[in-house]
Amino acid sequence: MSALVYLLEDDVDISRLIERSLVQQGFTMRSFRRLAEFERELRRQTPDLCLIDLSLPDGDGLSLINGNTLPENMPRVIVTGRGSVTDKVVGLEIGADDYIVKPFEPRELVARLRAVLRRSRKSREAAESDPHSVAIFGGWTANLKACTLTHADGHQVTLSSSENSLLEAFLRAPGRVLSRSNLLDATQGRSNEPFDRSMDARVCRLRRKIARAPDDGEVIRTVYGAGYIFTAEVDWNG
Repeated sequence: MSALVYLLEDDVDISRLIERSLVQQGFTMRSFRRLAEFERELRRQTPDLCLIDLSLPDGDGLSLINGNTLPENMPRVIVTGRGSVTDKVVGLEIGADDYIVKPFEPRELVARLRAVLRRSRKSREAAESDPHSVAIFGGWTANLKACTLTHADGHQVTLSSSENSLLEAFLRAPGRVLSRSNLLDATQGRSNEPFDRSMDARVCRLRRKIARAPDDGEVIRTVYGAGYIFTAEVDWNG
């Protein structure tokens, strides 16, 4: 079956361009101009991926991505005219799986959406097929199949697909320095636009979710000039 993509974009011309480009490549599309109608349809059916503009007439795309409306393990991609490094970092830090700036080449858009879907599918399939999909570290229990973190005190955190992939990369290599390139390869492959700060933003977001208390040790430590190291001991339970 073809992937179902929801597009939230109020610019009619851009919406038509995206819809035409994706349908020609075998995607199934649903387009929305308003946040309210998008949210109503999302409650009725969950797509394989959401493509979201940031500037909307009845809401804000960043708030949508950062809120609780979207299922945490559903890939979401920002498409916007905001192209500054700060905007990209913020978008990725709050949970976007990719950030595409207008104007864009339709073929690149298709390729990047396919890459996001491929990463999400591989991460889900790997977790489902791996008998060792539950790991314990630093007071946390990570369930990679369910994309959840549960603290010893009962507090539970839901991870996005990109956060889940990033955490798994660290859990599979505790005590080893992983460069940004290592993490990109492990979580999303090579991007058409190398963007080191995007990985920094993802690591920062994951750190915040792991830091349950102010006195928690630094589980993911920065090794300046080299990358990151996961400092906690990891115990795998199948």
